[in-house]
Amino acid sequence: MESTIPASEVHEFASRVLKVNHAGENGAVNIYAGQIFFARITAPTMVAELREFKSHEERHRAVFWAELQRRHRPRCRSYLLCGIGGFTLGLVTGAFGRKAIAATTVAVERVVLRHLEQQLNQLSGKDEAAVKAIESIVREERQHHDQSASHIATGQFWPRVLSPIVSASTEAVIWIGMRA
Repeated sequence: MESTIPASEVHEFASRVLKVNHAGENGAVNIYAGQIFFARITAPTMVAELREFKSHEERHRAVFWAELQRRHRPRCRSYLLCGIGGFTLGLVTGAFGRKAIAATTVAVERVVLRHLEQQLNQLSGKDEAAVKAIESIVREERQHHDQSASHIATGQFWPRVLSPIVSASTEAVIWIGMRA
């Protein structure tokens, strides 16, 4: 027998998810901003791609912010932390060049896509406005993952080093955001 979650709890959960997603998109915008800063020197052929990804993340952030405003909800308390942490991560990985930049995007997007799929499963049929907001960004997040993965091979140095660190950090930020 499936338990029924009261509508108020579903709405509260959906609002928390949207707040965390909004903060995460702020982090992503700032990861790309930091990477672009150094990529002009360390990976100039990636700058156009990074700018495109950054513009997608800015749109994603706006989608979640619009839904939060519609619900009269403030942004997540981790919003600034995500921005500062994202920019720092972007600067560091951007300084190390193409493979580090790509490995970072693959690691972040792998975690993000898993969380988005879980959110869609949990909210489907319960909060269609939240589902619509989440669904509107999944294709581009997958594009970021797949396009970045094409720049690196499994077993290379940067993916081996960065993947566990960046994945764990991304999971931690999501975990903290859901409890803030």
